[in-house]
Amino acid sequence: MTPRSARPVRASRLPAPGPTGGTQDARGQAPRRPHEDDFLDTPPGLAQLAPGAVIRSRRVRVALLGLVPQQRIEAWQVAYRSTDLHGDPEVAVTTVMRRRGAVPSGLVAYQCAIDAVSDRCFPSYALRAGARAWGALPQFEILLIARLLDLGYAVSACDHEGRLGTFAAPREPGYRVLDGVRAALALEDAGLPGDLPVGMFGYSGGGMATSWAAEMAPTHAPELPIVGAVLGSPVGDPGEAFIKLNGGFFAGLPALVVAGLRHVYPGLAEVVREHASSEGRQRLDRLEQLTTTEACLRYALDDFDDYLDSPLADVLALPEVLHVFDDLRLGHHAPTCPLLVVQSRWDQIIDVDDVDSQVQRYADRGADVLYLRDGASEHISLMLLGFPVMLGWLERRFEDHRAACPGVAAPPATGNRDHLSLALLPSSWSGFAGLGAVAVRTVLGRG
Repeated sequence: MTPRSARPVRASRLPAPGPTGGTQDARGQAPRRPHEDDFLDTPPGLAQLAPGAVIRSRRVRVALLGLVPQQRIEAWQVAYRSTDLHGDPEVAVTTVMRRRGAVPSGLVAYQCAIDAVSDRCFPSYALRAGARAWGALPQFEILLIARLLDLGYAVSACDHEGRLGTFAAPREPGYRVLDGVRAALALEDAGLPGDLPVGMFGYSGGGMATSWAAEMAPTHAPELPIVGAVLGSPVGDPGEAFIKLNGGFFAGLPALVVAGLRHVYPGLAEVVREHASSEGRQRLDRLEQLTTTEACLRYALDDFDDYLDSPLADVLALPEVLHVFDDLRLGHHAPTCPLLVVQSRWDQIIDVDDVDSQVQRYADRGADVLYLRDGASEHISLMLLGFPVMLGWLERRFEDHRAACPGVAAPPATGNRDHLSLALLPSSWSGFAGLGAVAVRTVLGRG
């Protein structure tokens, strides 16, 4: 079920909300984790609200690693109406940021690499001053967000996994991202123009969420002026990634996927109950409390075969599991906005073949895709080494939108290109200088 299209709805037009959970951060006090925060309580009549309708908002402070508050970043959190995997209405949350005193030229929906079930990894918690989230990847991504703000963009960073932390679930991340954009544009305190052009950006698990947002946009939010989407190492086929990562150094990642998805796929939950040992089920329960880094360190080289009453190959061949794997696969829907896909040819986590296939599925459906493969990086390093190229491409999409009426601008380049190293391209050098300067300011609290 896909919710109806909706223009952003201003908070003042809605019924009175329920508890606010506070209007701003108390200095020196740790923020509450999402599962215990009444800011996310469901209001009466949620189903009657349009997707993206603002329910409540509050000012917050963002900080590097939860420790270094950023004095030049204004931030709000917005609870809004969105839709889950099964088409049911839900309360979602996004963190809206802008440079203090600046007039944004565009809005970037930035999808963090949550890559976990624990709400310690959700941006709405991990980005805030006082958050205790060692090993949560979004805490490091504030450096990239600060660069976007420095270039004059506002940023919306939603909890795209939802309140259950359903890592790798299909479609619903797209709904939350798009509805988060609607909510950000409707937030009166942020003062963003309702027709502000929108770009989307994400890497790894964030790239996967951005893929779903790009795929869902034509039907879920056709009114949004999306200029382009950057999909960094976007996974392609989570089912294949599960098979390839199980038993390896990053075995904690596929285990996190199962730990989260069993809550939204009843058939998968039944398979776990029927075939996993008591120790295996306890392992999944423990994983729900760990950050991404903690899970990878604790469960490196773990093998699902050791926790099943049947060979893993037989369990993976069950219809309930095959259904889940097929549902997770990206590329079944054609995005209508331009796409940049960036992938390392030597990625130790996301197989390049799976991303190749995702790109091919998009191309077969008529999408405009530029696909860049890097030959001198791996999964973690490409996020930084490829950032100037990814950001430069997105900036050009914003420039095209500003320079010409819709349909008049020349289409962006498409096709597949291999590079020795994206970091060696001359266009990257100024980008690294800008990113380095922002990193220094962010460490000093001036990001």
